Amino acid sequence: MKRILIAVFCLLLLATALIAAGNRGIGPVVITREGTQQIILRFGDVINETKPGLSWRVPLLDDVKTYERRLLYLNTEQDVIQTKDQERIVVDNYAMWKIDDLTAFISAFPKGMQQAERQMDRVVRAGVREIVARHTLSEVLTDRRSEIMEAIRKRVADSFSDTGIAVHDVRINRTELPTAIEENVHARMKTDRDRLARKYRAEGEEQARKIRAGADRDAQVIVATARGEAQIHRGEGDAESTRIYAAAYGKAPEFYAFTRSLEAYRKTIGEGTTVILSPDSEFFQFFVGSDVATKAR
Repeated sequence: MKRILIAVFCLLLLATALIAAGNRGIGPVVITREGTQQIILRFGDVINETKPGLSWRVPLLDDVKTYERRLLYLNTEQDVIQTKDQERIVVDNYAMWKIDDLTAFISAFPKGMQQAERQMDRVVRAGVREIVARHTLSEVLTDRRSEIMEAIRKRVADSFSDTGIAVHDVRINRTELPTAIEENVHARMKTDRDRLARKYRAEGEEQARKIRAGADRDAQVIVATARGEAQIHRGEGDAESTRIYAAAYGKAPEFYAFTRSLEAYRKTIGEGTTVILSPDSEFFQFFVGSDVATKAR
């Protein structure tokens, strides 16, 4: 029993030593953690691409290389690029990528991450320079920025399609004009905007003149139509008035003459008005024999 306990203890001690050696990257045990990936090489040839957990290797013969399994970020060098409309801009961009096939990656980049990052920097900068040069400054800054970024990402991804690298995104960090030409560009942009403003104002004034002319013409037609209708209604009213007067005269001619005279008096003789007429004037015929007629004499 004692020998068994000693054997178990020795095995545990050996296992602990192997794990400790694996943590230090030595010994036959290879420990692969989550978020990393490892590959075992023997004289430069791939023996095994490990998975998370424990793996084995032959000490002194096998070499183990460890790489990130997660997305990697590469901020490339800024570059001065000339756009399609001959504007020079300073572009600073970055790439998001990951090692998708470790065996292919080791084959394409035997010197490791530094070699891959240098290649990524060159390809991304070349792609940005080529795609941006096909578009105007306005398209790069606003109109078609997303489309341009996707075209750059696809070009870079195609360049690394056989290297075990998956390119997830390429983005522009910063886009600005070189200091030497910034003022000239701003002045030219202001001139262009002023020209467009004058053009739009002229077009607006032309449309306003057309609208005013149309409105004046419609107003004249409406007024003329209204006046015509008013004349018609006035004539109809006069005719109806004449008919009513005639009917009233036929029924009571003396009363009609009396009321018409009173209406004439009301319109002619106002307050403080002096009228000199012959007492026998027909104008005062209804006053004859009255107090007013007597006073008038």
